[in-house]
Amino acid sequence: MARPDKAAAVAELTDQFRSSNAAVLTEYRGLTVAQLKTLRRSLGENATYAVVKNTLTKIAANEAGINLLDDLFAGPSAVAFVTGDPVEAAKGLRDFAKDNPALVIKGGVLDGKALSADEIKKLADLESREVLLAKLAGAMKGKQSQAAALFQALPSKFVRTADALRAKKAEQGGAE
Repeated sequence: MARPDKAAAVAELTDQFRSSNAAVLTEYRGLTVAQLKTLRRSLGENATYAVVKNTLTKIAANEAGINLLDDLFAGPSAVAFVTGDPVEAAKGLRDFAKDNPALVIKGGVLDGKALSADEIKKLADLESREVLLAKLAGAMKGKQSQAAALFQALPSKFVRTADALRAKKAEQGGAE
């Protein structure tokens, strides 16, 4: 029978897997406590970083319906649970790993889809959600302005053409 403390740990990890948008599995071997503290701060407000036991985390992930990470649970592992913008957390992990090669990004899961370490690095290269939404809004506004100018041009072009025809008929009528 499972010990109560382990069952509680599995239940807590299961809740974290279910409530997060993304989870990134890392190996932290060789990092000091101070470096881990710096890493936690660099992830942003919407992410938590926890050192975990592989067996318990594997059970919790499977209970949460995530069985895509099973091969990655080897060696000392820690999980970054992301509840907000996954790009911000991925950037924090990537930047920290550049400065501290002891941090190895193993892989992760984003909205139920497995991500390799390379895909997480590509995710980190994206701009934040807010920036992408702002660019989309700007592009949409630009297209609306172009459409409005086009719709406005048609009647004014018709009026100019009608005026030119009237002037031409007036010239022809006055010349005869």
